[in-house]
Amino acid sequence: MSSVLGLDDMRPAAVVVDMHRGHLDPVVATMPLSPVDVARIVPATRRFLIACRRRGFPVVHLVTGYRDAAEISANPFWHTSAEDPASTRRAVLQHNLVGSPGCQVAVELLDSTDIIVPTKKRYDCFRATDLDFTLRARGVNTLLISGVNTNSCVLSTAAAACSLDYAAVVIEDCVATMDGPALHDAALACIRAAFGWTASSDGVWKLLAEDAP
Repeated sequence: MSSVLGLDDMRPAAVVVDMHRGHLDPVVATMPLSPVDVARIVPATRRFLIACRRRGFPVVHLVTGYRDAAEISANPFWHTSAEDPASTRRAVLQHNLVGSPGCQVAVELLDSTDIIVPTKKRYDCFRATDLDFTLRARGVNTLLISGVNTNSCVLSTAAAACSLDYAAVVIEDCVATMDGPALHDAALACIRAAFGWTASSDGVWKLLAEDAP
């Protein structure tokens, strides 16, 4: 009989989306989360990743990085967002340019055994990166997704993972968005309806048929 996630043999990895200083560090962030959200998800994600490493699960960090503003403004929506003073993405043309401190993974979340994929340029973490290769090479078939923003990069990555036949589980207390709680909740509802599962960082172990950490 297959598991709750529809797999006979689950082989998980933690996929950490854009948990970099460009969102989390108010000193350098170009698209900052609220301090309340930072205070919530950084310690929760740190605890969760420690539990994943103890189980031998690979931890893969996706980090957005652009060579120049032209790579960003090639996206029509982002181009118009940069011209909209009311947009949460109005600083998009300055966001995570390669070499800027925003491109650094939050030090609290990083371990020497982790894998960093630093070539993310769009919401979908699989698009134009080697994430799929990195996961397949390690036999991974189940993604435990954390990160920013719930309603853009996390949602898009969960949808892409589903289309690639991964089991996708979004860790509810380890995701957040700069677009507010309504869109955070809506994104989680969309994921549950069409793309995968959501669970708390404590409850996910039941989905994986493991004891709590």
